[in-house]
Amino acid sequence: MSNAYIKKFISYRHLTFELVKKGIKLKYRKSYLGILWSLIEPLLTMTVLTIVFTRLLGRSAKGLEIPFAVYILIGRLMFSFFSTGTKTAMRSIRSNSTIIKKVYAPKYLYPFSSALYTYVIFLISLIDLFVVSVCMGVKPSWYMLQAFIPLILIFFLTFGIGMILATIDVFFRDVEYIWDVLSMLIMYTSAIFYTIRRFDGWILYVFKFNPIYRLIEGFRDAFSGQPMHPYGMLYAGLFSLGVTLFGFFIFYKRQDDFILHI
Repeated sequence: MSNAYIKKFISYRHLTFELVKKGIKLKYRKSYLGILWSLIEPLLTMTVLTIVFTRLLGRSAKGLEIPFAVYILIGRLMFSFFSTGTKTAMRSIRSNSTIIKKVYAPKYLYPFSSALYTYVIFLISLIDLFVVSVCMGVKPSWYMLQAFIPLILIFFLTFGIGMILATIDVFFRDVEYIWDVLSMLIMYTSAIFYTIRRFDGWILYVFKFNPIYRLIEGFRDAFSGQPMHPYGMLYAGLFSLGVTLFGFFIFYKRQDDFILHI
């Protein structure tokens, strides 16, 4: 059965490619900078946040194994992909309703391609991270190879949650507003522009049980020249796998009803 699904997925690879290309074109439609904005915007955000938290608020970045600007940029890039990827995947069924009504294709291709095109943009934006790291004297090490683990896991986590949200969004469109609020809450518990060293007690568990924080932490460890936390990454990996499987399950159970509501 699994081989049949794989063959079916491969047979629709051209449609997936076209959907990814379409998503990238629509994102930068009527934009003079185009995809260059995916490189410029993270740098501007990093600069603003670094100035605000180190200069204006007088926050100390001492004790970090990497420069504070690199610390912020990693968190900013990874969470931005998660936030954008889940939102585009969530709207993918309704935004492609015309195609779905006219052309048969596995419906999971729409949230998958939505997550994938935002992932491609995210990978391109990682150029900023390498340039800033070199400019700020981050020394390369073999530990950087472990960065592929959180990079892969965050895609599956984003895709899995996107599948769940896409299913709900077909029947309950207010989920888009609810997810905006939840995304903000997740952002503030992902330690993007501050460290968790100032916290103790129960609030530490809020961070440690946030899989996004665990993936960001693992990515930062790779650039800090130290091994990732094994249990934290194992938790994030199992959570990502579980969410992806659950997303496929509920999507598959309800996909036949989509046509009645889009």
